[in-house]
Amino acid sequence: MNSAYRNTAAIDVHKRWLYVVVGLAETAERDFPRCRVGSTIQDLAGLGEWLRRQGVCTVVMESTAQYWKPVWAALEAEFTLLLAQARSNAAPRGRKSDYADAIRMIKRLWADDLRLSFVPDPEQRGWRLLTRMRVQHTREITRLRNRIEGLLEEGRIKISLVCSATFWARAGAACYAH
Repeated sequence: MNSAYRNTAAIDVHKRWLYVVVGLAETAERDFPRCRVGSTIQDLAGLGEWLRRQGVCTVVMESTAQYWKPVWAALEAEFTLLLAQARSNAAPRGRKSDYADAIRMIKRLWADDLRLSFVPDPEQRGWRLLTRMRVQHTREITRLRNRIEGLLEEGRIKISLVCSATFWARAGAACYAH
């Protein structure tokens, strides 16, 4: 076992519920503390307290859709967090169980057999979010401009013949009459 992960919590993240198991090095697997908590902000604060009382230093969770992000944000100030790729913790066919998934995550982490994802620091995540939103908005504006111009063309309005730009947001655009 990797000694850096002696007291590790694993969280099987769902939309509404989090299934948490704490793996303690000297404890038998059947005696690992477990709990099920909600995913509200108050529940996540309570989870942080419970994890501290259990002596947890490291928390590992699966990257399920977007549901892991609020959990990460709530716990990142106090714990070392790891994000496991969901496929690296796949259950044998027909053996899906939330607590069993969390236990399997702990065992695979201890065996260095869990594929982890890189999660940037909060500042970099903020910059990435802003950049992605800007790109998305630019694409949306372009799509809408093209749609409006197409509708005008369908209505036999050839505004592009008299204006160098249909929309005034571009620098240097000028309309002129023939």
